Amino acid sequence: MADNKEKIVNQVDKDVDDMDDEEVDRNIAQEVLKRPDILAYLQDQYAARDYIRSLPAPVKKRVKALKKLQSESIKIEAKFYEDVHKLECQYHSKYFPLYDKRDAIVNGTYEPADDECDWPSDEEEDYELSKELKEKVKLEAGGNGKTKEQKLEDEKVAGIPGFWLTVFHNVSMLSEMVQVYDEPILKHLLDVRVIILEKDPMGFVLEFHFSKNPYFTNTLLTKEYVMKCEPDENEPFSFEGPEIYKCVGCKIDWNKDQNVTVKTVKKRQKHKSKAQIRVVNKIEPNDSFFNFFNPPAVPEDPNAEIDEETQALLSSDFEIGHYIRERIIPRAVLYFTGEAMDDDDELEEEMEEEEDDDDDDECDSFSFFLKHYHTTF
Repeated sequence: MADNKEKIVNQVDKDVDDMDDEEVDRNIAQEVLKRPDILAYLQDQYAARDYIRSLPAPVKKRVKALKKLQSESIKIEAKFYEDVHKLECQYHSKYFPLYDKRDAIVNGTYEPADDECDWPSDEEEDYELSKELKEKVKLEAGGNGKTKEQKLEDEKVAGIPGFWLTVFHNVSMLSEMVQVYDEPILKHLLDVRVIILEKDPMGFVLEFHFSKNPYFTNTLLTKEYVMKCEPDENEPFSFEGPEIYKCVGCKIDWNKDQNVTVKTVKKRQKHKSKAQIRVVNKIEPNDSFFNFFNPPAVPEDPNAEIDEETQALLSSDFEIGHYIRERIIPRAVLYFTGEAMDDDDELEEEMEEEEDDDDDDECDSFSFFLKHYHTTF
C-alpha cells in the first residue's frame, strides 16, 4: 500500500512539473469537483475556503444560490423550534398535578397510600431475606416486643427531610456551589419549579420555594433565563436552535448578619502621612450557592463586547440553569436516590469516547495527496 502511494505521489510530481501554475490550479479544481471524498476532507481541514477561491466564476455563483437556499432552510428550522417550544408550553401544565403531589409528599402534607408506594426496589430481595430474621427477633423479644429498628420505623417523620439538599449534593455542578454554611439554609428549600415562557420573551423561570427561616424574608427566589430563536444576522449559518443569551436573578432580603454571599475581612491599613496602623473591616464577596441569584449583567446591546471572565461565568450559569430545568426538576427523585447520577456518568463517558474517536480518526486515502499539495490549494 505504501509503495502504491509513493508511486502515485511521484507520478503527480512529474505531472505537476510539466504544467504551469494556472494549469495546475485548473486541473486540481476539476479533479476535486469529481471527488466528493476529497471535498469532505477539505472541509474537515478547514481548507474549503481556499478551494472555493479556485472555482470558476459560474460555479461560485451557483454556490451563492445554494447559500441563499440554506438561509431559507434555517428560517424554516427556526420556525420549527418555535412551534416545538409552543407545544412544550402546552404540555408543561400537565405536569403541575404531579409536581404538586411530589411537593406534598416531600414536605409531609400528604401521606401516599400503599398502592401509591407499589414500586419495585433493589432492596426488596434483601428485605425478604431479612424478614424471617426480624420475625425471629420479635419472638425472642416477647411476642409483642419491638426492636429498635421497628421503633424508629414507627416514629412520625414528616415527608422526606433534606430532599432537595440531597439532590443538590448528588449533582456535581451544584455540589461544587453549595458551601457548608449554605446547607442549613437549603434545608428550608421546599420545592424547585420551572415556569416556561412562551414568548415576549421566550425563556423560562426557575422558582425556589422556601419555608420561613431565620436567614432571609423571601419565601420565593427566582432566576429567569431569556432565550432567542432567531438566526444571527451576521452569522446565520451558526444557528442550532434556541439558545439562552441572558439571565436575571432576584434580590435576596437577608436578615441582619445572615448574608452568606459576603464576608467581613479585617485588614491592616497604614495612614498615608502618619506612621499609625489601624485595622479596618472590609466586605468582600464570599463563595455561596446563593450567588446563583446574582448573575453578571448582560448589556442590552447585542453587539456589545463581553470580557472573557464574564462570558465564562455566563456560559457556566446558562449550563446550570438549563440542567436544572431539563434534568433535575423532572427527575428529582432519581437524583435523590443517586440513580440519575449513574445515567449522567454513562452519558459523559459516551461523549468522551466520541471525542476521542474524532481525535483519533485518520484522514482518508486521499489525504496524502492534499497534504502534499497544501500550498497549491
